[in-house]
Amino acid sequence: MALPSTPIFLSQSHTDPEILTTEITKNTEEDRSVFEFYVISVVNFTMKYLLVDNGSLRPQSVLNLRAIAAELGRETGLEILPSSLLHSSKVPVDQLEGEPAVNLERRLRLFLEAGEREFTILPFFFGPTGAITEYLPQRLAYRREKHGDFSIRLAPFLSLGEDQDNSDLVQILADNVRQSMAYNSWKRPRVVLVDHGSPMPEVTDVRNALAMELEAALGSEVEAVAPASMERREGEAYAFNEPLLENLLRTPPWNDGPVVISMLFLSPGRHAGPGGDIATICREAREENPGLRTSMTGLVGEHPGIVAVLRRRLGMPMVDI
Repeated sequence: MALPSTPIFLSQSHTDPEILTTEITKNTEEDRSVFEFYVISVVNFTMKYLLVDNGSLRPQSVLNLRAIAAELGRETGLEILPSSLLHSSKVPVDQLEGEPAVNLERRLRLFLEAGEREFTILPFFFGPTGAITEYLPQRLAYRREKHGDFSIRLAPFLSLGEDQDNSDLVQILADNVRQSMAYNSWKRPRVVLVDHGSPMPEVTDVRNALAMELEAALGSEVEAVAPASMERREGEAYAFNEPLLENLLRTPPWNDGPVVISMLFLSPGRHAGPGGDIATICREAREENPGLRTSMTGLVGEHPGIVAVLRRRLGMPMVDI
């Protein structure tokens, strides 16, 4: 079987420039049935930096993660590779400017097969979600069974937790609220800091702590700040997510007057995007309460300050996983 002499870049991902591939010359039916391509590694063995989110089937979310990774790379001089845990690789390529999304596990597999053994994961999550604390270690264990040991460093989450300096993240939330107030010419509105809701109380604790810090940052500019969840699982075990946004907006005094919905979301999707679940909850609440006015802020992950937050997290102590 003849192999061509000149390799070409791996066509599946422009973000894997270290991995080169070339298709074999398919001279026989046997060749076609046994091999599709072979991979040549020309890797410089350096730390690989992976910006990791949960992933989405919405192209806007994939493109946002990609843009943030690119800007963070320009500011740090590092190659930051966007790598979702799930979903994103299913987004059609023609909706992603011709460049397919590469999920974390596939990216790790390609690097490990090329001999790489040093990785840093920068989590694009507000707090200790099960996606990072439970699902990711399971997938890393599987990869270690397949490829042998390798090193993974985990940078801090976007929120550093209670009693830590989260002023950079809180400033983004406050900026977004002030922009919404200015756009609507509102004075002293009430503010709801809403997140998705979580089966893990540690994640809800992060939201609640940020709500308190946001209230302190806004001070007399607003009437009050309250946390809320978009949704929750059934059962008393998950009651820590309360209040739900849909219930809060039907409860006095939150069902009357101007209310800014501060979006504790990172990228647009079916929940936080235009016409998404949050917008639907707000619209239905306004229909039932004629005196209620709502305005959704921009997303944290679309604020220009998010790159500076990530850059600071890269400079903080990390843990091995």
